[in-house]
Amino acid sequence: MRVVPLADTMETSRPDASKLVSGDPVHRTWNLTEDRGLYCGIWESTPGAWRIKYDEWEYCRILSGTSRITDNSGHTWEVTAGDSFTLPAGFEGVWEVIETTRKDYVILLRD
Repeated sequence: MRVVPLADTMETSRPDASKLVSGDPVHRTWNLTEDRGLYCGIWESTPGAWRIKYDEWEYCRILSGTSRITDNSGHTWEVTAGDSFTLPAGFEGVWEVIETTRKDYVILLRD
């Protein structure tokens, strides 16, 4: 087993400008596992909103902060520390970070 320290794996990014809805969110990601289509780690974002389109399946558990997720049909739900949920492949909508949000995640790419 290989243990990966979080500080050694952090990447910083921003949403693509074409997907940005509001704000200037900065994302920090600590990828712990990348193996044959399976990814897991910790992700954090500062406030802002951007359009999302999932080709993969993702499980999330919110560690801190508050975000609002809205699907393309207008259904909105708020997620906060302690909430766990999945976003299925094919999901489209908007992710809005209200208060800096940190989550752990597991992503499985579609075949």
